[in-house]
Amino acid sequence: MLEIQRQHLILDILKEKSFAKVSFLCEHLNSSPATIRRDLTKLHRQGKLEKVRGGAQAIQGNKPIPDVQLQGSSFLIDKERNAATKRLIAEKAVSLCDDGESIIINGGSSTYMMAEFLATRQLKILTNSLYLAHDLTDSSDNQITLPGGEIYRKQGIILSAFEQDSTQHYHATKMFMGTPGINGYGVTESDPLLVRAEQKLRRQADSLIILADSSKLGKRSQFICEPLEEVDIVVTDDRAEDEHVNLLEQHDIRVIVVPYCNEAPE
Repeated sequence: MLEIQRQHLILDILKEKSFAKVSFLCEHLNSSPATIRRDLTKLHRQGKLEKVRGGAQAIQGNKPIPDVQLQGSSFLIDKERNAATKRLIAEKAVSLCDDGESIIINGGSSTYMMAEFLATRQLKILTNSLYLAHDLTDSSDNQITLPGGEIYRKQGIILSAFEQDSTQHYHATKMFMGTPGINGYGVTESDPLLVRAEQKLRRQADSLIILADSSKLGKRSQFICEPLEEVDIVVTDDRAEDEHVNLLEQHDIRVIVVPYCNEAPE
């Protein structure tokens, strides 16, 4: 992650939390304490935050009015977590596609990693991910379709609150989706608007493929998006616990496993 991106995310976190410890920022930005402290010092000197013992706080009386946001973490933060493992998961997911297919790719950090491996393919792709659409437009000859709706910058996605948009005119053989957690209740999501959008996309696809590294298995977020009966394939890594894999397989879900890659924070 670039320094300017990391510092922008620190300020975003302070908009929501007002105060954040160095340890919290290290975990969420996948950075070392030394890197975070340097960022806090620079932002403090620029008058953008107040550096305090153990962390930082927003400058009182000078906070911008927060935009309307979806619940859930920033795309730029999520993209850095388990990035090497997500890349292998994405590569395996793309290998499930045949040239000429029509597919749907939901916005998210795991599904975004598919862009690298889609660059040389010939597919028809409907996606609500701004980042994925931008990269594929620049790097590939895939046909890219975007739904109508409002742009949510933090997550880098387009969502519509209305039922009628371009989505209902699209049919796909496969839908690829990430999730903050999948467990016995199903595939979960952090915001009701995300749930509505993902369910609308799911109705247009024959099969559902979930990209979820092992940290997502057995976890749940606030809302149930899809029951396990709606899932056809889960692509994860070999740190997945047997009980979680067995649960998925008991629901006739095919589990594909890739190697886990260790990563150290910068």
